[in-house]
Amino acid sequence: MQIALITVGDEILSGDTVNTNAAWLGEQLTERGVSVERVLVVPDRVADIARVVNESLAEYDAVIVTGGLGPTHDDLTMDAVAAAVGVPVEEHTEAVEWIEEHSDYSNADLVSGTTHLPKGSRMLPNELGVAPGAEIESVYVLPGVPDEMKAMFEHVADEFDGGPHFQEVVPAGEPESALIDRFDVLRERFDVKVGSYPGDHVRVKIEGSDESTVQRAADWFRERVDAPQ
Repeated sequence: MQIALITVGDEILSGDTVNTNAAWLGEQLTERGVSVERVLVVPDRVADIARVVNESLAEYDAVIVTGGLGPTHDDLTMDAVAAAVGVPVEEHTEAVEWIEEHSDYSNADLVSGTTHLPKGSRMLPNELGVAPGAEIESVYVLPGVPDEMKAMFEHVADEFDGGPHFQEVVPAGEPESALIDRFDVLRERFDVKVGSYPGDHVRVKIEGSDESTVQRAADWFRERVDAPQ
């Protein structure tokens, strides 16, 4: 399963807010064996959001969009996703009922637009906030507030299943450039994905769908690399 992550928000682009949502979702999805192929940040503009969602949906199995939910002037994600899949937004009866039953709000208390979702979408309840999320045609729309996003993702997490996923991390006390030949041999000998991440030392991450293959690949590489000092 291949997906794209799209974060909506001028505050992300300006550097005022760090995009922790994409990092957290990437980790969660990778653990489920899902391949995150693209991470994009787009401004609070309907045309930009709709275009990127449409392009990503055409290329990948699913799209997760975070941010821009609610009734304020810059909360445009629902309108944009609706435009991307060619439907209008409308008041969602299930969203109204859920909020009235599970919060201190009634429909009359809500700012206009709070419960407007793309027509035909599935409502995703917001257990830690007010504005609901939605799913339509494999586009999942989640809040930008991290706690709300994480809680809502748990409702749909089981829908993201790329099969078994295993990984081993091998620390290396050599520069990346010196490891390239061994990376090549590692990929040739074992059906695994290899990534390297420099820092105080190089972290070599070996991933695959078969646990024994990943373990054998890690053991092979560990025996052929200098450990960090």
